[in-house]
Amino acid sequence: MVNTKGGNIPKLAMTTFCMAVFAMMFYVANASDPTPLQDFCVGVNDPNSAVVVNGRLCKNPNDVTINDFLYKRFNVPGDTNNAQGANATLVDINLFLGVNTQGVAMARVDFAPYGLNTPHLHPRGSEIFAVVEGTMYAGFVTSGYKLYDTILKKGDVIVFPQGLIHFQLNLGRTEALAYASFGSQNPGRVNVADSVFATTPRILNDVLTKGFQVDEVVIEQLRSQFSPENISFNTGRSILKLLSQTF
Repeated sequence: MVNTKGGNIPKLAMTTFCMAVFAMMFYVANASDPTPLQDFCVGVNDPNSAVVVNGRLCKNPNDVTINDFLYKRFNVPGDTNNAQGANATLVDINLFLGVNTQGVAMARVDFAPYGLNTPHLHPRGSEIFAVVEGTMYAGFVTSGYKLYDTILKKGDVIVFPQGLIHFQLNLGRTEALAYASFGSQNPGRVNVADSVFATTPRILNDVLTKGFQVDEVVIEQLRSQFSPENISFNTGRSILKLLSQTF
């Protein structure tokens, strides 16, 4: 449409055009793929060999009962008789099928006196952590290596952002308890130490000695703390062997 007097597009038409362009840009900027609910998904051409992604198969609605939406063992304490003195019971899609497609999960975290919920991260969900009993030291580390830490007491709540390393340490001489909620039906959990020293197969010592600036003796000592069964034999893996398999 042209203004016969000045040959310019009328203000109303120009405003409408600009709003349409802005709306399109906003849509594109906010468009994204669905958040994955598993570590990876390799594509296949044969549908017969495919698996379900981002959720489980759905139960026939006619067969669903109220029991499908109930989990009744959240009151059972976790076993804290371990090296860390803590146990996190994650009630996610793997334990409670009722949360399928709902985007939520919970965890019960039990602490022995001075027990530690070891540094870890959840790759697929943010966490809200509430102290039910006890006093704890807790914190998380950003991607810029800044530590945010605090003392939590009964009734305190803290948020741990998705994908950031975090931890909780019971400061008391008595047992402690916390409940956590997640914004994913399958938030996942990656323990920092285990992801380095307890992998299968083992990460090459060439990587770890240089990465941590220590010798192999220290690396093997650390491995023995997290994966005793993986320290008693030589896997025979080396840079040279991997290179020979490549060419």
